Amino acid sequence: MKRLLILEDGTVFEGEAFGAEANVFGEIVFTTSMTGYQETITDQSFNGQIITFTYPIVGNYGINRDDYESIAPTCKGVVVKEHARRANNWRNQMTLDEFLKRKGIPGIAGIDTRALTKKLRNHGTMKASMVDAGDQFEHAFDQLKATVLPTNQVQQVSTVSPYPSPGVGRNVVVIDFGLKHSILRELSRRECNLTVMPYDTDAKTILDLAPDGVMLTNGPGDPKDVPEAIEMIQQIQGKVPIFGICLGHQLFALANGADTYKMKFGHRGLNHPVREIATGRIDFTSQNHGFAVDEKTIDATKLMVTHTEVNDGTIEGVRHRHYPAFSVQFHPDAAPGPHDALHLFDEFMEMMDAWKEQA
Repeated sequence: MKRLLILEDGTVFEGEAFGAEANVFGEIVFTTSMTGYQETITDQSFNGQIITFTYPIVGNYGINRDDYESIAPTCKGVVVKEHARRANNWRNQMTLDEFLKRKGIPGIAGIDTRALTKKLRNHGTMKASMVDAGDQFEHAFDQLKATVLPTNQVQQVSTVSPYPSPGVGRNVVVIDFGLKHSILRELSRRECNLTVMPYDTDAKTILDLAPDGVMLTNGPGDPKDVPEAIEMIQQIQGKVPIFGICLGHQLFALANGADTYKMKFGHRGLNHPVREIATGRIDFTSQNHGFAVDEKTIDATKLMVTHTEVNDGTIEGVRHRHYPAFSVQFHPDAAPGPHDALHLFDEFMEMMDAWKEQA
Protein backbone atom coordinates (compact mmCIF):
# COMPACT_ATOMS: atom_id res chain seq x y z
CA MET A 1 0.00 0.00 0.00
CA LYS A 2 1.27 3.46 -0.90
CA ARG A 3 1.50 6.23 1.67
CA LEU A 4 2.28 9.94 1.29
CA LEU A 5 4.47 12.11 3.50
CA ILE A 6 3.39 15.74 3.02
CA LEU A 7 5.49 18.61 4.38
CA GLU A 8 4.24 22.04 5.40
CA ASP A 9 6.00 23.66 2.42
CA GLY A 10 4.07 21.47 -0.05
CA THR A 11 6.78 18.87 -0.68
CA VAL A 12 5.42 15.33 -1.11
CA PHE A 13 7.28 12.03 -0.71
CA GLU A 14 5.56 8.83 -1.85
CA GLY A 15 6.56 5.57 -0.21
CA GLU A 16 5.40 2.19 1.01
CA ALA A 17 3.20 1.98 4.09
CA PHE A 18 4.19 -0.19 7.04
CA GLY A 19 3.23 -0.22 10.69
CA ALA A 20 -0.25 0.91 11.73
CA GLU A 21 -2.89 2.19 9.32
CA ALA A 22 -3.49 5.76 10.43
CA ASN A 23 -3.33 9.31 9.13
CA VAL A 24 -1.25 11.52 11.43
CA PHE A 25 0.02 15.10 11.79
CA GLY A 26 3.11 16.19 13.72
CA GLU A 27 6.43 17.99 13.69
CA ILE A 28 8.92 16.16 11.47
CA VAL A 29 12.46 15.75 12.83
CA PHE A 30 15.49 13.60 12.02
CA THR A 31 17.84 11.50 14.11
CA THR A 32 21.31 10.42 12.98
CA SER A 33 21.45 7.33 15.21
CA MET A 34 22.73 4.22 13.46
CA THR A 35 21.28 1.90 16.13
CA GLY A 36 18.86 2.20 19.04
CA TYR A 37 15.68 2.67 17.02
CA GLN A 38 13.57 0.95 19.72
CA GLU A 39 14.81 3.31 22.43
CA THR A 40 14.32 6.27 20.08
CA ILE A 41 10.72 5.42 19.16
CA THR A 42 9.79 4.79 22.82
CA ASP A 43 11.52 7.98 24.08
CA GLN A 44 8.74 10.32 25.26
CA SER A 45 10.81 13.34 24.21
CA PHE A 46 9.57 12.52 20.67
CA ASN A 47 5.94 13.09 21.73
CA GLY A 48 3.93 14.41 18.78
CA GLN A 49 6.85 14.12 16.34
CA ILE A 50 7.37 12.16 13.13
CA ILE A 51 10.86 10.61 13.37
CA THR A 52 13.05 10.36 10.27
CA PHE A 53 15.93 7.88 10.58
CA THR A 54 18.90 8.94 8.46
CA TYR A 55 20.49 5.47 8.66
CA PRO A 56 19.47 3.55 5.50
CA ILE A 57 18.09 0.36 7.10
CA VAL A 58 16.15 0.23 10.36
CA GLY A 59 14.74 -2.77 12.18
CA ASN A 60 17.35 -5.41 11.33
CA TYR A 61 17.69 -6.67 14.93
CA GLY A 62 13.98 -6.45 15.74
CA ILE A 63 12.31 -5.34 18.96
CA ASN A 64 13.05 -6.88 22.37
CA ARG A 65 11.68 -6.65 25.91
CA ASP A 66 14.73 -4.88 27.40
CA ASP A 67 15.15 -1.72 25.31
CA TYR A 68 11.88 0.12 26.00
CA GLU A 69 12.28 3.67 27.30
CA SER A 70 8.52 3.88 27.93
CA ILE A 71 5.66 1.42 27.71
CA ALA A 72 3.34 3.48 25.49
CA PRO A 73 5.30 5.55 22.93
CA THR A 74 3.70 8.79 21.76
CA CYS A 75 5.67 9.69 18.64
CA LYS A 76 3.36 10.20 15.65
CA GLY A 77 5.14 8.31 12.88
CA VAL A 78 8.36 6.73 11.60
CA VAL A 79 10.12 7.51 8.30
CA VAL A 80 12.83 5.17 6.95
CA LYS A 81 14.66 4.44 3.72
CA GLU A 82 14.17 0.70 4.25
CA HIS A 83 12.79 -1.39 7.10
CA ALA A 84 13.93 -4.95 7.68
CA ARG A 85 11.02 -7.31 6.96
CA ARG A 86 12.84 -10.07 8.84
CA ALA A 87 14.72 -9.39 12.08
CA ASN A 88 17.59 -11.48 13.36
CA ASN A 89 18.96 -11.24 16.88
CA TRP A 90 19.03 -13.52 19.92
CA ARG A 91 16.86 -11.05 21.86
CA ASN A 92 14.43 -10.40 18.99
CA GLN A 93 10.74 -10.84 19.82
CA MET A 94 9.01 -9.11 16.89
CA THR A 95 9.73 -7.06 13.78
CA LEU A 96 9.64 -3.27 13.68
CA ASP A 97 6.54 -3.49 11.45
CA GLU A 98 4.67 -5.65 13.99
CA PHE A 99 5.76 -3.40 16.87
CA LEU A 100 4.47 -0.24 15.14
CA LYS A 101 1.18 -1.99 14.36
CA ARG A 102 0.75 -2.93 18.03
CA LYS A 103 1.54 0.59 19.20
CA GLY A 104 -0.69 2.29 16.60
CA ILE A 105 2.19 4.17 14.94
CA PRO A 106 2.26 4.43 11.12
CA GLY A 107 5.49 4.15 9.14
CA ILE A 108 6.59 5.04 5.62
CA ALA A 109 9.50 3.36 3.81
CA GLY A 110 11.18 3.68 0.43
CA ILE A 111 11.58 7.45 0.41
CA ASP A 112 14.79 9.45 -0.07
CA THR A 113 15.61 10.18 3.57
CA ARG A 114 18.80 12.05 2.55
CA ALA A 115 16.79 14.55 0.50
CA LEU A 116 14.31 14.90 3.36
CA THR A 117 17.09 15.46 5.92
CA LYS A 118 18.77 18.08 3.70
CA LYS A 119 15.46 19.91 3.43
CA LEU A 120 14.99 19.85 7.23
CA ARG A 121 18.57 21.08 7.75
CA ASN A 122 18.06 23.95 5.30
CA HIS A 123 14.53 24.97 6.27
CA GLY A 124 14.32 23.72 9.85
CA THR A 125 11.82 21.30 11.36
CA MET A 126 8.26 21.79 10.13
CA LYS A 127 4.77 20.35 10.32
CA ALA A 128 4.13 17.20 8.29
CA SER A 129 1.44 14.60 7.76
CA MET A 130 1.37 10.95 6.73
CA VAL A 131 -1.73 9.98 4.74
CA ASP A 132 -2.87 7.14 2.49
CA ALA A 133 -1.99 7.69 -1.15
CA GLY A 134 -5.67 7.38 -2.08
CA ASP A 135 -6.57 10.54 -0.18
CA GLN A 136 -6.95 13.82 -2.05
CA PHE A 137 -3.72 15.82 -1.79
CA GLU A 138 -5.37 19.25 -1.69
CA HIS A 139 -7.64 18.26 1.19
CA ALA A 140 -4.77 16.63 3.12
CA PHE A 141 -2.52 19.66 2.57
CA ASP A 142 -5.22 22.10 3.71
CA GLN A 143 -5.73 20.01 6.85
CA LEU A 144 -1.99 20.06 7.51
CA LYS A 145 -1.77 23.84 7.15
CA ALA A 146 -4.70 24.25 9.54
CA THR A 147 -3.24 21.90 12.16
CA VAL A 148 -2.07 23.55 15.39
CA LEU A 149 0.54 21.47 17.21
CA PRO A 150 -0.24 20.91 20.91
CA THR A 151 1.62 22.68 23.72
CA ASN A 152 0.60 20.35 26.56
CA GLN A 153 3.08 17.62 25.62
CA VAL A 154 4.59 17.21 29.10
CA GLN A 155 1.10 16.81 30.56
CA GLN A 156 0.41 14.05 28.00
CA VAL A 157 3.45 11.94 28.95
CA SER A 158 4.02 12.61 32.67
CA THR A 159 2.73 10.15 35.25
CA VAL A 160 -0.67 11.11 36.68
CA SER A 161 0.02 9.84 40.20
CA PRO A 162 3.22 9.27 42.22
CA TYR A 163 4.78 5.80 42.36
CA PRO A 164 7.83 4.33 44.13
CA SER A 165 10.79 2.36 42.86
CA PRO A 166 12.15 1.13 46.19
CA GLY A 167 15.84 0.96 47.02
CA VAL A 168 18.03 0.90 50.10
CA GLY A 169 20.24 3.93 49.44
CA ARG A 170 19.81 7.66 48.94
CA ASN A 171 16.26 9.01 48.77
CA VAL A 172 15.71 10.66 45.38
CA VAL A 173 12.54 12.35 44.12
CA VAL A 174 12.25 12.05 40.32
CA ILE A 175 10.07 14.70 38.63
CA ASP A 176 8.61 13.03 35.54
CA PHE A 177 8.42 15.36 32.52
CA GLY A 178 8.44 12.31 30.19
CA LEU A 179 11.20 10.24 31.75
CA LYS A 180 13.22 7.52 30.07
CA HIS A 181 13.43 4.20 31.89
CA SER A 182 17.22 4.40 31.61
CA ILE A 183 17.30 7.33 34.09
CA LEU A 184 15.51 5.16 36.66
CA ARG A 185 17.83 2.29 35.73
CA GLU A 186 20.98 4.31 36.44
CA LEU A 187 19.63 5.63 39.76
CA SER A 188 18.51 2.14 40.78
CA ARG A 189 21.93 0.77 39.86
CA ARG A 190 23.27 3.12 42.54
CA GLU A 191 20.68 1.68 44.99
CA CYS A 192 18.66 4.90 45.24
CA ASN A 193 15.21 4.80 46.79
CA LEU A 194 13.08 6.52 44.14
CA THR A 195 9.74 8.31 44.27
CA VAL A 196 8.49 9.37 40.83
CA MET A 197 6.22 12.43 40.92
CA PRO A 198 4.02 14.17 38.30
CA TYR A 199 5.38 17.19 36.41
CA ASP A 200 3.17 19.69 38.28
CA THR A 201 4.12 18.61 41.83
CA ASP A 202 4.65 21.67 44.04
CA ALA A 203 7.76 22.41 46.09
CA LYS A 204 6.15 21.73 49.47
CA THR A 205 5.07 18.22 48.45
CA ILE A 206 8.61 17.45 47.27
CA LEU A 207 10.32 18.82 50.38
CA ASP A 208 7.84 16.98 52.65
CA LEU A 209 9.31 13.73 51.28
CA ALA A 210 12.69 14.78 52.77
CA PRO A 211 14.67 13.78 49.67
CA ASP A 212 18.47 13.62 49.54
CA GLY A 213 18.22 14.91 45.97
CA VAL A 214 15.80 15.77 43.14
CA MET A 215 16.12 14.55 39.54
CA LEU A 216 14.53 16.70 36.81
CA THR A 217 14.03 14.36 33.85
CA ASN A 218 13.91 14.76 30.10
CA GLY A 219 10.63 15.47 28.31
CA PRO A 220 9.08 16.83 25.10
CA GLY A 221 8.30 20.30 23.84
CA ASP A 222 9.02 23.88 24.85
CA PRO A 223 10.17 24.32 28.48
CA LYS A 224 8.22 27.58 28.69
CA ASP A 225 5.01 25.54 28.42
CA VAL A 226 5.67 24.19 31.95
CA PRO A 227 5.71 27.38 34.12
CA GLU A 228 4.65 25.46 37.25
CA ALA A 229 7.88 23.44 37.09
CA ILE A 230 10.00 26.60 36.82
CA GLU A 231 8.34 27.99 39.94
CA MET A 232 8.86 24.68 41.78
CA ILE A 233 12.59 24.64 40.96
CA GLN A 234 12.99 28.22 42.23
CA GLN A 235 11.45 27.13 45.55
CA ILE A 236 13.48 23.94 46.10
CA GLN A 237 16.97 24.99 44.93
CA GLY A 238 19.26 25.66 47.85
CA LYS A 239 17.18 23.32 50.02
CA VAL A 240 18.03 20.06 48.23
CA PRO A 241 20.59 18.96 45.58
CA ILE A 242 19.27 19.01 41.99
CA PHE A 243 20.33 17.19 38.81
CA GLY A 244 18.56 18.11 35.56
CA ILE A 245 18.67 16.27 32.22
CA CYS A 246 17.51 17.59 28.82
CA LEU A 247 14.16 19.37 29.45
CA GLY A 248 15.10 19.37 33.15
CA HIS A 249 18.24 21.31 32.20
CA GLN A 250 16.26 23.91 30.26
CA LEU A 251 13.78 24.33 33.12
CA PHE A 252 16.64 24.71 35.62
CA ALA A 253 18.19 27.44 33.44
CA LEU A 254 14.83 29.24 33.08
CA ALA A 255 14.34 29.08 36.86
CA ASN A 256 17.62 30.97 37.22
CA GLY A 257 16.83 33.79 34.82
CA ALA A 258 18.22 32.42 31.54
CA ASP A 259 16.18 32.18 28.34
CA THR A 260 15.64 29.31 25.88
CA TYR A 261 15.04 29.32 22.13
CA LYS A 262 13.84 26.87 19.48
CA MET A 263 16.70 25.48 17.40
CA LYS A 264 16.50 25.25 13.62
CA PHE A 265 16.55 21.45 13.52
CA GLY A 266 17.76 20.45 16.99
CA HIS A 267 20.21 17.78 18.12
CA ARG A 268 19.02 14.18 17.75
CA GLY A 269 21.52 11.35 17.61
CA LEU A 270 24.14 9.36 19.48
CA ASN A 271 27.42 10.93 18.43
CA HIS A 272 27.31 14.55 19.57
CA PRO A 273 30.70 15.63 20.99
CA VAL A 274 30.44 17.71 24.17
CA ARG A 275 33.37 19.52 25.81
CA GLU A 276 33.62 19.76 29.59
CA ILE A 277 35.06 23.26 30.02
CA ALA A 278 36.91 22.65 33.31
CA THR A 279 38.98 19.72 32.03
CA GLY A 280 38.78 19.94 28.24
CA ARG A 281 37.46 16.36 28.25
CA ILE A 282 35.33 15.42 25.23
CA ASP A 283 32.40 13.06 25.75
CA PHE A 284 30.40 11.58 22.90
CA THR A 285 26.79 11.89 23.96
CA SER A 286 23.25 10.85 23.19
CA GLN A 287 21.04 13.87 22.48
CA ASN A 288 17.41 14.56 21.67
CA HIS A 289 16.23 18.15 21.95
CA GLY A 290 14.76 20.91 19.80
CA PHE A 291 15.29 23.77 22.28
CA ALA A 292 18.47 25.13 23.86
CA VAL A 293 19.56 27.60 26.54
CA ASP A 294 20.58 31.01 25.17
CA GLU A 295 24.15 31.69 26.32
CA LYS A 296 23.74 35.49 26.16
CA THR A 297 20.97 35.38 28.77
CA ILE A 298 22.80 33.37 31.43
CA ASP A 299 23.27 35.33 34.67
CA ALA A 300 26.94 34.70 35.51
CA THR A 301 26.31 35.53 39.17
CA LYS A 302 23.98 32.50 39.40
CA LEU A 303 25.00 29.97 36.76
CA MET A 304 28.32 28.75 35.42
CA VAL A 305 28.50 27.08 31.98
CA THR A 306 30.11 23.64 32.39
CA HIS A 307 29.64 21.96 28.97
CA THR A 308 29.39 23.14 25.37
CA GLU A 309 28.65 21.36 22.09
CA VAL A 310 31.79 21.01 19.95
CA ASN A 311 29.95 21.26 16.61
CA ASP A 312 27.87 24.42 17.09
CA GLY A 313 28.98 25.83 20.45
CA THR A 314 25.54 25.61 22.09
CA ILE A 315 25.20 25.30 25.88
CA GLU A 316 25.21 21.67 27.03
CA GLY A 317 25.53 22.02 30.80
CA VAL A 318 25.34 24.52 33.68
CA ARG A 319 26.04 24.48 37.41
CA HIS A 320 24.68 26.80 40.10
CA ARG A 321 27.35 28.99 41.71
CA HIS A 322 25.83 28.95 45.20
CA TYR A 323 23.61 25.86 45.49
CA PRO A 324 24.29 22.13 44.98
CA ALA A 325 22.62 21.92 41.56
CA PHE A 326 23.74 21.16 38.02
CA SER A 327 22.15 20.12 34.74
CA VAL A 328 23.11 18.83 31.29
CA GLN A 329 21.37 19.10 27.93
CA PHE A 330 22.52 15.67 26.72
CA HIS A 331 21.52 12.21 28.01
CA PRO A 332 24.16 10.75 30.35
CA ASP A 333 21.85 7.74 30.83
CA ALA A 334 22.93 6.79 27.29
CA ALA A 335 20.06 4.70 26.03
CA PRO A 336 20.77 4.38 23.23
CA GLY A 337 24.27 5.73 22.88
CA PRO A 338 27.79 6.00 24.29
CA HIS A 339 28.35 5.63 28.04
CA ASP A 340 30.96 8.42 28.22
CA ALA A 341 28.94 10.63 30.58
CA LEU A 342 27.62 8.04 33.07
CA HIS A 343 30.00 9.54 35.64
CA LEU A 344 27.55 12.44 36.06
CA PHE A 345 25.24 10.13 38.01
CA ASP A 346 28.15 9.41 40.36
CA GLU A 347 28.74 13.18 40.70
CA PHE A 348 25.07 13.52 41.70
CA MET A 349 25.58 10.84 44.38
CA GLU A 350 28.68 12.65 45.71
CA MET A 351 26.81 15.97 45.73
CA MET A 352 23.97 14.46 47.80
CA ASP A 353 26.46 12.91 50.25
CA ALA A 354 28.33 16.20 50.67
CA TRP A 355 25.06 18.07 51.25
CA LYS A 356 23.99 15.58 53.92
CA GLU A 357 27.28 16.03 55.76
CA GLN A 358 26.77 19.81 55.85
CA ALA A 359 23.20 19.55 57.11
